[in-house]
Amino acid sequence: MHGYGPTPQQQTTSRPSPATLTTVRVVLVTVTVLSCGLLGWVAMLRLAIVTRRPRDWVLLVVVMILNAALFAFIVGTPDDPDDMSDASVLLMLLWIVALLAGVITYYLYVEIRHYSSLRSLGSPAPYTAPAHAASLPYQQHPAQQQQHQQHQQQHQHPQPNPYTVQTPPPTPTPAPQRLDQVRAELDELSDYLRKENREGEGR
Repeated sequence: MHGYGPTPQQQTTSRPSPATLTTVRVVLVTVTVLSCGLLGWVAMLRLAIVTRRPRDWVLLVVVMILNAALFAFIVGTPDDPDDMSDASVLLMLLWIVALLAGVITYYLYVEIRHYSSLRSLGSPAPYTAPAHAASLPYQQHPAQQQQHQQHQQQHQHPQPNPYTVQTPPPTPTPAPQRLDQVRAELDELSDYLRKENREGEGR
């Protein structure tokens, strides 16, 4: 007989706990805000590593280019704020706000959706053994089974039913003794009548 091999185990991808995910998101969002968007590429890098989609890697490159351009624009502005024109200030503020809003919104939305889809898939179905591998009950040979039944029937005794009333068998009365008794009584009666007749005639 051929034995069955070990039960195949499906590989399960380990997912971080919800508390860990929340902590990582808070840290990355805080770093992005405090750096005025210059470190927004860190959140995008994590997102690209988690999802492993080409689009996220492309957006990571775009964010890094925007961060480098913003850093170059800030370095190129005069040190004295009074020397900056209103257009330069407005452009820098819009650049920072747009970068912050875009990176934070996209990062949180895509990562939350990614882990939600993984959670909705659930755990894989457990491996079930084939039906023919189940143990079959022991079947006796027909001749052995018949001998076993005969052996059981020999050892089984009928048990009396406690609810049935047993009636004693009728005792037959001896017919010859009854006839002799009747004859004796008839003889006594005939003798008595003869005596009565004789006494009547004697009077």
